[in-house]
Amino acid sequence: MSTIVKTDFTFPGQTGKYVGKVRDVYTVGDLIVMVATDRISAFDYVLPAGIPFKGQVLNQVASAFLDSTRDILPNWKIACPDPSVTVGHRCEPYKVEMVIRGYLTGHAWREYKAGKRTLCGVALPEGMKENQKFPEPIITPTTKADEGHDMDISRKEIIARGIVPEKEYEQIERYTRALYERGCRMADGRGLILVDTKYEFGSKDGQIMLMDEVHTPDSSRYFYKEGYEERLERGEHQRQLSKEFVREWLMSCGFNGGAGQTIPEMTPEVVGSISDRYIELYEHILGEEFRKEDRTPEQMRENILACLGSLQK
Repeated sequence: MSTIVKTDFTFPGQTGKYVGKVRDVYTVGDLIVMVATDRISAFDYVLPAGIPFKGQVLNQVASAFLDSTRDILPNWKIACPDPSVTVGHRCEPYKVEMVIRGYLTGHAWREYKAGKRTLCGVALPEGMKENQKFPEPIITPTTKADEGHDMDISRKEIIARGIVPEKEYEQIERYTRALYERGCRMADGRGLILVDTKYEFGSKDGQIMLMDEVHTPDSSRYFYKEGYEERLERGEHQRQLSKEFVREWLMSCGFNGGAGQTIPEMTPEVVGSISDRYIELYEHILGEEFRKEDRTPEQMRENILACLGSLQK
């Protein structure tokens, strides 16, 4: 199984390229070409091995959810010319990521377990257990760092520092809650719980638009609904579909992103198991069989060029 962990394209009219942790993003006039590579990151580090079909899973899940939430707000997607590529509108991004949590798990649980009862300015109830549902979903934004770690930030700080104007931030919060509610309903119909997720927004011609990925295993955490209550009562780990299992594997090997730590070896067995989990999520959340598309960077480039040609006529 081949992987695409790096792209080095040049397109007619290209004005920029940005390499993120997982995506390679090309700017072509008023368009963005976003390539979901097979890279995988955890604790803000890109891990040394690519994951077969991961980029395809991310791109196709995000595409499906972008299509199914257009009635809530417009989004950046125009076309998907390749299984791992989306071409869309270039927006001016807001410099925050809108994280919304329905359950006390992951980062929120680690902070709670350490004794914190406020997260991003939001008060957390006393006496909660790991993976317990919040009385109401909470929004815990982070700064959107170009490099390094994203940092927790409160609504009050975002507005006071002028990161997002108050009225626009209030609208983004409303969109965040509406998107999460839709995602929860869709997950429930597939026997899953959308535990938490993040959204990114931008502005184009004065209009707020949804950007980037939506409800993917990289941006979201899912539990299986069956057995959730019983596991919660017994204090057991939940069966989940998300990237959290990668973080847990890294922590079990003594790596949590700390200075001087060495990323553990990613054996073929580890890589294969991660690929299988991504495909499993795809099939559960979309309710259809995953079709593996193994192709070369050159084939991807030709697909993108054909799409750009049709859009720029």
